[in-house]
Amino acid sequence: MQRGKVGEDRRDPFVWSYRKLSTLMIELLRTNDLILISLIEAMFTDDRIGYFVADQHMSSMEGSSGFLQRRILVADDQIDQARRLLRDAGFGQELKHG
Repeated sequence: MQRGKVGEDRRDPFVWSYRKLSTLMIELLRTNDLILISLIEAMFTDDRIGYFVADQHMSSMEGSSGFLQRRILVADDQIDQARRLLRDAGFGQELKHG
């Protein structure tokens, strides 16, 4: 196996989870709906959109009361693509700032 930069995968030039270590991430939406999060993760993975689910492990610290919503962050150079994908799928009302 050849060595490369962190996050570089020689089999697939696009590694969404570590695509660019310096990528600016923008909050796309907040929700406690685990099914919605799972669906969005699958959609973004299929469309090769760089994303990160923040605060997903906070429920153990806040006692599972649900007041801390999980945030879906998207790479800033793909935010328009992500918004369009969610709107086209009928989830436009879930987006932060419409």
